[in-house]
Order: sequence, then structure tokens, then C-alpha cells
Amino acid sequence: MPERRANPIGRAATAGVPRISLGGLRLAVLDIEQTANFMIEMVFPERRVGRPLYLTSANGEVLARCSTEPMTDRLFRAADLINADGQPLVAVSRLRSPMPLPERVATTDLFHVVARKAQEARLTFYMFGAEEAENAAAVANVQKAFPDLRIVGRCHGYLRGDALRAKVDEINALAPDYLWVALGVPYEQAFVEEFTPRLFNVGVIKTSGGLFNFLSGSRARAPQWMQNIGLEWAWRIWLEPRRLLWRYLTTNPRALYLLFYKSRTPGG
Repeated sequence: MPERRANPIGRAATAGVPRISLGGLRLAVLDIEQTANFMIEMVFPERRVGRPLYLTSANGEVLARCSTEPMTDRLFRAADLINADGQPLVAVSRLRSPMPLPERVATTDLFHVVARKAQEARLTFYMFGAEEAENAAAVANVQKAFPDLRIVGRCHGYLRGDALRAKVDEINALAPDYLWVALGVPYEQAFVEEFTPRLFNVGVIKTSGGLFNFLSGSRARAPQWMQNIGLEWAWRIWLEPRRLLWRYLTTNPRALYLLFYKSRTPGG
């Protein structure tokens, strides 16, 4: 998919969404409820655009990686809408922009709001990604929380080659209103780029990172006070120091630099 600015379909579909440039990416100035309402509105026939609408999320790590990884940067710039999934982005926007971000739009929180609204509207979900046990547990917990939500299918994220292409065609045949893709950055964004042409019956694709880990209960979220002051990364390091310590030591300083020196006021 081309960058949004070169993509007339994406530009037309999201023209009414205000944005600011923060840390090098253009982020939607929407709160969780507004984002969920937008996602609900866009799956009805009169708003469909002939291909899935592609929504993704950015935090400090994503900003840092986009600044050093051309492929990751290109994949994010192809998104129709990018939400701010990081409290530091919200805090800096209040210092740097006359149109600050209203709140952090964490995918884990957004999922529940969209699920509630989709259940009421009789819209459908497909949940793709994570390991088999993790995926199954996540879907089971979602079904308990939202017993009338129509989940038309699920699959782990470890398919490759012909098996993956066959699964994508199966998803398209099921025609879910929402496809939640949880493969991690940048694999889930690359999935969207490669398979959007084969998913023309899908309404919205939302990349989801570690969403299924939280839905399954295998990973605990940071305490609310840590989320509120932008220290969720520290909580994650405490849980997985070997995997995450070096990552955050290298990406956090770069992200702070980008937030303060690569942000612009609204316009364009």
C-alpha cells in the first residue's frame, strides 16, 4: 500500500479526522470513544471503501524504529489512521501542540469499547495472531465478556506460505467486519501490506501488538498509576528484563528526542 498522502482512498475515508505530526508520524487526535465510533461507522455499506480500512498504533518504540528502519517507517505511513498508544506521546503533545492528543488510545482498552459497540450492532470479529493456546484463551475470554459478540473465526499467527495464503482467503470468505491482527511490529503491518488486496470483504483491519496476551490473561497490564504517568515500559521491563531492557534503553532516548524535535503543529 502507498503512503496515506499518496492514497486517495485512505485520504477520503479519513478526511474528517484531525491529526497532528508528533515524533515524525501523523497521529489521530481522537479519544478511545471517538476512535471506536469511527471504526463502527466505517464498516457499514455506505461508508465502505472497497478495501479494508487499515488502523495501527504508535508508541515511543514505534517512533524510534520508524526513524531508523525505512521499511517500518513505510509500513506505518501507509496506515489510514494511526492512534497514539503511549502516554508520553499524550504528555508531549500537550506541551508542543495547540491541538493536543485527548488521551492515550491503548489497543487493549480500545478493543473492549469496539467489542461492546459491535455486540450491540451485530457486527463480526476475526482474531488472528499469537500462539495457538494464547489465541484460543483470548477468544474464550472475550466470548465470556461479550457473550453476544459474533466472532466468526480465529487462528494463531504462525502460518507461512501456502497455508497462510489459504487462511487469508478463508478469512476473506468469512467477511468479518473487523480483523484483529496480533503479530507484533513490523510483522503485522507487513501482513496488512501483503494481504489487503485479498481481504476485500473485510471492513477494518486493526493491528494489535500484544493484545491477545492481555486478553488471554497470560500477561498483566501495568498498574493504572504507572499507565497514567507513562511508565508502562518500566513495568514491562520488570516482567521481561532479558527481552525488553536493551530495547527500551535504546529506543526511549531516541523517542524523546523525536517527540521534542520532530513534532509540528496541525496543518497539511
